[in-house]
Amino acid sequence: MRALLTSLLSIAALSLLTGCWDRLEIEERAVVLAIAIDVAGPEVVHKESMVKSKDQKIDEDIPVPEGKTVKVTAQIAVPGRIPLGPGGSSGSGGGSSGGGNPVWVLESYGYTVDEAVQSLQQEVADRLFFGHLRVIVMSEEYARRGTGNLSDYLRRNPEVRRLAWLVVSKEEAAQYMRTSPQLERVPALYLLSTLDHAVQMGKYPLEVIGNFWIKMSSLGQEANLPYLEIQDQHNVRISGLAYFKGEKLIGTTDPLEIGLFMGLVGSEQGGYSSYVRIPGSEETAMFRVTNRRSKTHVSIKNGRPTAEVTIFLEGNITEASDQGKGNLNSPEDLEKIGRELSDRFSDRYEQFVRLLQEEESDIFGYGEYIRAHESGYWNRHIRSKARWQSAFKDMEVRVNVSFDVRRVGQKAQ
Repeated sequence: MRALLTSLLSIAALSLLTGCWDRLEIEERAVVLAIAIDVAGPEVVHKESMVKSKDQKIDEDIPVPEGKTVKVTAQIAVPGRIPLGPGGSSGSGGGSSGGGNPVWVLESYGYTVDEAVQSLQQEVADRLFFGHLRVIVMSEEYARRGTGNLSDYLRRNPEVRRLAWLVVSKEEAAQYMRTSPQLERVPALYLLSTLDHAVQMGKYPLEVIGNFWIKMSSLGQEANLPYLEIQDQHNVRISGLAYFKGEKLIGTTDPLEIGLFMGLVGSEQGGYSSYVRIPGSEETAMFRVTNRRSKTHVSIKNGRPTAEVTIFLEGNITEASDQGKGNLNSPEDLEKIGRELSDRFSDRYEQFVRLLQEEESDIFGYGEYIRAHESGYWNRHIRSKARWQSAFKDMEVRVNVSFDVRRVGQKAQ
């Protein structure tokens, strides 16, 4: 009996010693750092599509999506050229100390994203690896057509991290794969730093691709993404919010309206500034928000959903154009500044909400508040995302804003 037990334990132990029989060396992978998705013309796709064959009878038996064609541009890391730290010379394409461009940019076409990626694989000897994919850029034209195919492909790919960034570009998305920023030798890492640092400085909320998918799946909330624009050929800036209705992009905002959105959803880190009149003077001062918090209360009144949002903002006076006729150190003047900001921004917040209501795009998540706190009303009258889009358009939203001027700075007299 003991011998039998020993034999069984030995056999079980052998199953744990399989080693690396299915290993894939890192040198045998083509590491994709970023991809860009654009709309392509049907004539180009038909020429390069994997569906195309020499035997036209075979093509006729293969169903293809009608009117949907895409171009995928990939930024692939070149082994041995990715800089691991500061230093080294940078060439025209951001080369490392070893010389040469640290990334390889390829493009392919297809009726779907997956087909385009498979066509791309035909051009690369090593297996494409998406475990280090950090940024996905899709053009505004593609996003307005609908993101369903792209989201479906990425969600089914186990290599894609939910912490990657998905963004919308004003220009052709492929241009972002070929930019040459001066502060970073790898364009994908520069895009990643732009977005991560915007979150740290309070310029944009943390809206990674995982959050985007959660909102796309929510019945009471719409998704939003960063809206990027290329400045001076190689510089990239966040130009606003790209907001969705269902899976389709329906509009974009101005850069400063990102701050309004962050206040309404309660993002704590502040980073945006505004001019304010100095009491007793025609001059202005600059007020910068450093912290914010918000409370949202929803209810049903006269058979309609309502929301009351209270936003608390703290900040500092960072610059005054002229203090000759005003005293920014006076508590009374600071209170006046706070009241002026509160009155002005209460209207601006409500105008911003009304803009999104006209588009039937609840990026604030008020529908989720109704589902949580007024579940009876939701179950009787809503129950679906399409019905909430119509109900949100007629929803009453009141915004109260409270400003607290904490510091006025210090200067030598």
